[in-house]
Amino acid sequence: MITPDTKDWTWVLREPCPECGLAAGDVDPTTVGDRTRATLPTWEDVLERDDARERPDEDTWSPTEYACHVRDVFRLFAGRAALMLEQNDPLFENWDQDETAVAEHYELQDPADVAPQLVEAGNRIADVFDAVPADAWTRTARRSDGAEFTVATLAQYFIHDIEHHLHDVGA
Repeated sequence: MITPDTKDWTWVLREPCPECGLAAGDVDPTTVGDRTRATLPTWEDVLERDDARERPDEDTWSPTEYACHVRDVFRLFAGRAALMLEQNDPLFENWDQDETAVAEHYELQDPADVAPQLVEAGNRIADVFDAVPADAWTRTARRSDGAEFTVATLAQYFIHDIEHHLHDVGA
């Protein structure tokens, strides 16, 4: 089992990530749909690599496990963004990414199956962000840990996660 990541990554909205270099807070949220779509061919390439199922060490997911996580992040954030657009200041349900990885057996998933699922989910969340009305980017939501988001900062936080994980898999 991989050691869970317990960091609060919302700091990437305030300062550039020293690992991947992205200054998420500077990303124009209206570009997140296009940026998401631009990652999809790279994720497909990652899943075609010979080492796609190999963990580089005991504490690091394989590229396929990262892709499963990204697929699920696409799905989760599509729901969260839609919720923000439908409700006033909703509270997001908790999501344990590490629990999901174990329950969904990321380590056993076939890269050839994951690729089209990831692309479908990626296009869906890109469409959600593309459809945000100009006056809705400031709508708010909260996580149970107290983190607050607008639709704009949710988009920025989201794109960091996706692009950061490409860095994690060496793409």
